[in-house]
Amino acid sequence: MAGFKRQLVTHVDDRGFLVQLYGEPVEIGLQVRRIYVVGSFGKGTIRGLHAHKYETKAYFVLKGAAKFVIQDSDGRIATETLSSAYPEILVIPPNHPHGWTSLAEDTLLLGLSDRTLEQTNSDDQRTDPFSVGSDVWSVKAR
Repeated sequence: MAGFKRQLVTHVDDRGFLVQLYGEPVEIGLQVRRIYVVGSFGKGTIRGLHAHKYETKAYFVLKGAAKFVIQDSDGRIATETLSSAYPEILVIPPNHPHGWTSLAEDTLLLGLSDRTLEQTNSDDQRTDPFSVGSDVWSVKAR
C-alpha cells in the first residue's frame, strides 16, 4: 500500500464551511503527536523525496493543489492529487518515500504526524526526487 486517501465530509451553510480532519467520524489510523504547515511559493515546486522508517504522516491541502508521488516497499510508484476544492486527507505509512509538487501558486498543506520533531529528525531518509523518474512530477495532457 503506497498510501491511502479518505474523502472528508464538508458542511456548508450561508456562513461558510467546516471540514473535520481528525476525530469521529474521521478515522485515519494515526495517533497525532505533531501538526505542522508547509507551503510552496510557486507552482511546480518539488518537496521531497523522503521517507521515515517509523513515522506515519497525513496531509491535507489547506489552499491550492498538490500532486503526491509515493513509492511503496516494492518500488512501485503511485501518484495522488489533493486539492482544497475537494477535501481529502492522504495517509503515508512508514518506509514509503514520498514527496509533492505544487499544482497552484501558494499551495499550503497541513501535515499530521505520529512522531515528535526530535523522533522524525533522527529517522529522516532523503532521496533525489528524480530517482523515481522525472515524468512522475509533471502534469500529463489527457
